[in-house]
Amino acid sequence: MNNVPTLKIGLVAVSRDCFPKALSEKRKKALLDECASLNLPVVDIPTVVENETDSLKALEQLREKGANAVVLFLGNFGPEGPTTIIAQRFDGPAMLAAAAEESTASLASDRGDAYCGMLNASYNLGLRGVTAHIPEYPVGTPDEVAGMIRDFADVARIVVALKKLKIFSFGPRPQDFLACNAPVKPLYDLGVEIMENSELDLYDIYNEAKGAPETADVAKQMAEELGAGNTYPELLDKLAQYEVALVKFMETNLGASSFGIFANKCWPSFEKYFEFVPCFVNSRLASRGIPVSCEVDIYGALSEYIATCATQLPATLLDINNTVPKDMVENNPAVVGSYTRTDLFMGFHCGNTCSSCMLLPKINYQVIMHRLMEPGKEPDITRGTLEGRIRPGDITLFRLQSTADAKLKSYVAEGEILDMDPSTFGGVGVFAIPEMGRFYRHVLIQQRFPHHAAIGFAKAGKAMCDALTMLGVPDIYANRPKSDRYPTENPFA
Repeated sequence: MNNVPTLKIGLVAVSRDCFPKALSEKRKKALLDECASLNLPVVDIPTVVENETDSLKALEQLREKGANAVVLFLGNFGPEGPTTIIAQRFDGPAMLAAAAEESTASLASDRGDAYCGMLNASYNLGLRGVTAHIPEYPVGTPDEVAGMIRDFADVARIVVALKKLKIFSFGPRPQDFLACNAPVKPLYDLGVEIMENSELDLYDIYNEAKGAPETADVAKQMAEELGAGNTYPELLDKLAQYEVALVKFMETNLGASSFGIFANKCWPSFEKYFEFVPCFVNSRLASRGIPVSCEVDIYGALSEYIATCATQLPATLLDINNTVPKDMVENNPAVVGSYTRTDLFMGFHCGNTCSSCMLLPKINYQVIMHRLMEPGKEPDITRGTLEGRIRPGDITLFRLQSTADAKLKSYVAEGEILDMDPSTFGGVGVFAIPEMGRFYRHVLIQQRFPHHAAIGFAKAGKAMCDALTMLGVPDIYANRPKSDRYPTENPFA
């Protein structure tokens, strides 16, 4: 995926001047060896920081080596001022971690007291108003700290990406989809750019792409991707033209940003003019790390992109759509296992999930739009969905949303897609989230989240929560076990 940042994490060791500098150097060397064994994108910053002048040297070396994230490693107690100056002035996410004592024998002369130094460093971060990533237990042996850096990489990738992201939107949200409309001011608070365009602009760039030399190659790629699912081969040239138009527009208009995503109008007038539904194209761009959300859902697109950065896999945007019938649950006891019926729901959308995340996908027509736009006729302008079962496996259900008064909030829940036939149309799967019924009522409904959810195809809740914290999102909700009651939950229910 070339639409997500490639990380380069600078490792800076710090040392308090009344402790041996060699201790920090030795411990950093052991940590670098562990990072190399895990193939982590870590680069050594040679200056060991003891004072503010060293901080400036380290910052310059971080720039020279192209680091876009930094780990500040307390090899001993560490100087809290110079350490936090780097976190404050470095243009990227910072993590702090500290070295544990190696052995009983080392305590006599090589005790580092980094456990203590982390407290002072944290206090100084507060004085400077800096939000750095601090792991759950930030003190460890070299292999343990390397594991913390591995986890931080997923967090840093999200934070770096959003600071260089531009969202392209086309058109207003459809009528009666007010939930897809939200203030854009919080995007700027996150460092995200947005370029809003009209549906006419979208139609214009599509027409301009007619006859583009790339179109034939894209149509050929589409046919190869679909295989037996290429049920409407005569439609591919139009779809390819649309894909070429979007990609060219993004490349031309990124400007100061490095990464781009879309939130596009896709019905009802779209079909009349473009003569197809855009779902398959949206799915293909998602496979390249360029989510295209449905119904001009700007925060939906952003949520998909965060899921993509966290998992390094394509994401999708689905409706939290319908209940799973009782007989379907009863007829699949081995698959359902210990889940209850209210733990289950169907995630559905017209056909925007990429083919690699589906079983036997094929091009189809949008059943609901066909009823509305082409009643009693053979499908024509409503063709272009990518339909099929979504693959079973681990998922993260996620959304970042602005409220009407421009405040950010989010939810994260981990679960799975069950290996069960949903027996319905669209790109769809049977989802299982522990205690989903309570989560649905006391988070999704109570906190007024919209119907669209981003789906990451791996368990990535930890990285997402840590990244949201670094980004300053104040409210992050998660599904709670039965023993942990929601504030709005009736204790007698």
